[in-house]
This record gives sequence, C-alpha cells and structure tokens, in this order.
Amino acid sequence: MLDMVTRTGELSARGRFAGAVEAALDFSHGGGRTVLERQRVPYPFHATRPFYLDQARADLATLYLQSAAGGLYRGDRIALSIAAKPGSAAHVTTQAATIVHRTDGFPVEQTTRLAVGERAFLAWTPDPLVLFPGAEISCATEITLAASGNLILTDGLSHHDPEGPGTQGFGRPFARYGNAVVVRDAAGRVLLNDRGSITGEAMFAPSSPLGRHRAAGTVFVLGRNADTCDSEFLEHRLAACGCVAGFSALPNDAGIGGRVLAPNGGALARGLEAAFAIAFEALLGVPPARRRK
Repeated sequence: MLDMVTRTGELSARGRFAGAVEAALDFSHGGGRTVLERQRVPYPFHATRPFYLDQARADLATLYLQSAAGGLYRGDRIALSIAAKPGSAAHVTTQAATIVHRTDGFPVEQTTRLAVGERAFLAWTPDPLVLFPGAEISCATEITLAASGNLILTDGLSHHDPEGPGTQGFGRPFARYGNAVVVRDAAGRVLLNDRGSITGEAMFAPSSPLGRHRAAGTVFVLGRNADTCDSEFLEHRLAACGCVAGFSALPNDAGIGGRVLAPNGGALARGLEAAFAIAFEALLGVPPARRRK
C-alpha cells in the first residue's frame, strides 16, 4: 500500500524550509479545562475558537483549522505546529478536505510538528487531501511524544479531475504524493520512521499497489495503553464503512498503526472518522461527541 515501509532512522531535511508560512497552536490545562494558550495563524490559516463538545470529557478542547486560500498551490510551503502541554487534552481537525492544485514542477511542501507532553492527549485528524491533476505534494509529520502522552493521527489522499473521469475511468492523474511520519520520545530517540510515495500514474495503473481502490489513508494510535485499541475491531468497523484496513503493533512499543484503502474519498473520510472514534474511546474511556462539518 503506497509502497510504504516502517523502520527506525532520521527524518531528512526535506520539509524544513526557510521562509515557510507557519501556524502554531499551543494548548495547556487550566481552570479545569484545556485552553488555547497561544496561537499564531497567518494567512492562509484561520482557526475557530475552541469548542467543548464532549460532556463526558468537558476538559477537552476541539478546534477546527480552516484555510482562506481555497487549497494548496504550486510552490506553497506550509507548516503547522501543535503543542499539547502536560495534562491538556485537545482535538484539532479541519473543516473540510484540502485541495492540492496543479503544481507544474513546483511541488507543495507541508510540514506538521506535533508535541505531546506528559499525561496529555492530542488528536490531529485533518480531512483527506484531494489531489487534482498534475498536483505534487510532499508531507512531513514530526512527532515528539512524552512517555505518558497519547496521540491519534490520521491522514489520507484521494484524487479528483474537475473535467471528469475520462476514458480510463479516473481522469488525468496527479503527479506525486509523498508522506513521512517520524515519532520520537521526549529524549529524541526515534521510535518510528514511516515514509513512502506514489505517483498518480502508478496509483491508477493496472498493476497499482492499491488495486481497484482510489483513496488511501493512514491511522496511528500512539503512546501509553494504545494497545487497548483493538486492531480486529478497527478492521471490522472500517470494513462496514466500505474500506479495507490492516492494523498491527508499531516498533519500539510506539502504539498501533494501520493502512486504509477505500474506493473514493468519501468512503475514506468515513473510515478515518470511525477509526478516530474507536481510538478516542479506547484511550479516554468515553466515545467522542459528533464533530459537525
């Protein structure tokens, strides 16, 4: 799936770019709930105020991150840093899917840095990217996880040609999608290095590693007690959403992770949402309230 491998190692400098537009969100615990202690959201980012949607976990803040740009364009270099300080609990998601437009040889670079403190919980669950014909994007996610912290991470991609499916049934392909996720402990030791890439031509070829599926995603449930999230139950629940998923334990006791394949972006989004709900309940002991979009 996506020709990805899991190993230990170091994240390359790709994605650490000078002059990037970077947003930052810092969550901390105070007054009985999690608050947005600091925010920097330059254009094209826009953040809502935190919502407190979960009655059973009234301390948990949910924040929707939005874009005012209508998607990602050639040469964009976008970065986002999210910190969940000790004892805090936060869920950050997007309002809708992000479109990656044609890049014409100037790929988009998107870097996300997530820091989870002791006894903190963070979920970062953006809607899957939608790659337009000719789009190329390189994504990098760098995670620092304290020993008693927990993190849920989902991501994914689908494809859309505004001019229609064409004679091949899928339209003009995107150029390339690349993704790297590196997880480190508080001392900087690499626990997980997961990376891979795929071209649009390979994704839609008769010998595609995705088979007949046209959307793909990844789910990571990281940190202490992540193994309480039952892999078999996840796979069955995602199958009910029309997805094919496979989960297994990650190296260095980092948690569990899985790949998700779906026939289209809508089914993938539903599957990733179901995976988030299962992981949320396993880690926090209560099901999440509905996140309306």
